[in-house]
Amino acid sequence: MNKLDSELVSDSLTAKGLEETRVLKEADIILVNTCSVRQHAEERVYSRVGALKSLKKKKPGLLICIIGCMAQREKENIFSRLPHVSLVCGPSNLSEIAELLENLLSRPDHEKRVVAVSGSCESIERSRNLCARRLSAYVSVMRGCDRFCSYCVVPYVRGRKVCREIDQIKSEVESLIRARAKEVTLLGQDINSYETAKGEKLPDLLYALSPIPGLLRLRFITSHPASVDERLFEAMRDLDNVCEYLHLPAQSGSNRILSAMNRGYTREDYLRKISLAREILPEVEIASDFIVGFPGEGEEDFSQSISLVREARFANSFVFKYSLRPGTRAAEMTDNVPQVEKARRNRILLTIQQEISAELQKSLEGKRVQVLVEGVSKRDKTRLVGRAHSNRIVVFEGYGNIVGRLVDIEVTGSTALTLFGRIVSREN
Repeated sequence: MNKLDSELVSDSLTAKGLEETRVLKEADIILVNTCSVRQHAEERVYSRVGALKSLKKKKPGLLICIIGCMAQREKENIFSRLPHVSLVCGPSNLSEIAELLENLLSRPDHEKRVVAVSGSCESIERSRNLCARRLSAYVSVMRGCDRFCSYCVVPYVRGRKVCREIDQIKSEVESLIRARAKEVTLLGQDINSYETAKGEKLPDLLYALSPIPGLLRLRFITSHPASVDERLFEAMRDLDNVCEYLHLPAQSGSNRILSAMNRGYTREDYLRKISLAREILPEVEIASDFIVGFPGEGEEDFSQSISLVREARFANSFVFKYSLRPGTRAAEMTDNVPQVEKARRNRILLTIQQEISAELQKSLEGKRVQVLVEGVSKRDKTRLVGRAHSNRIVVFEGYGNIVGRLVDIEVTGSTALTLFGRIVSREN
């Protein structure tokens, strides 16, 4: 979501005649897009923006802006720690960024201005620079979340759930495809709860978008286990260009901790959902998220998370140490798991997941996977890289101008995160 917001802000400023620079000291405006999911992310912002103070002294007219979730959460407090910041703008007001900056630039004293009120979730999505010709594009189908998981700050900084209409989303996707995009990823904090005023849900959206000519791949993230259902799995099965990939965060394998997290499902519910998904979609790849060290998590609770990872055999899992977020219900709980213990549990769960990932990757050696070619590999300029239908990263020896095409790759090697192979056929 933050990547999309950054693209949209950049596009809106480019449309006003501004030019992007990669050289920091040349900039007249610096925007730092932020995340509030973990404390570490916010501290990095304070450190990075704090380091810009010397540049501001050399260029008094420089506008330094903090945008996104941290701006919404911290509001005026940012100015007390970072007095050289000119603008604080929450995610719901990013559509106003060009106007706000123009206003600030017209002021000789560059006064501070705080913008942290709710705006429309729809307006900024229309400010797209289609000349950028991105191969893979993000499209926001909704903003905010109504789940209120006890550890999560998202509903407080991005607001309650607001969904865009299917016709509006379809028009945007069609424009992106005309501008060269081949793959579109639909975004929502709880995308499976997507529902329009007409009662249309995520499967209806997939059925509406899939037939668009030139759309080779259609993905969606992030799914909430309580929202996924059989109809979604059937849509994924029936629509060839919808990728058989589910990012379905479990967060814990302990029912006691899941209840404390206010996740709305049990371990058994979760396992039934992924069992049904694999029954309907035998090739589906499921990724997950876990939080270790949640308040009150004992060794037995943690062992339940370990056993869930082993039983579910995820393609990949993102594991995070619990981070207290002010204003959430979990912040009122006693954070009684020491940092050293959180780090230990994090290492253990990651190691187990890496072993499982390596085994699953190894099982694909000698088989063929279809890959959408994304470009040259960053680590090996003699090879190309792309992603399989299952979202697996594939590096391979390539030839010709095939970026943006679908190719069949024979897998010849693997690591826990990457497949390696050679082209055996390609589409024209």
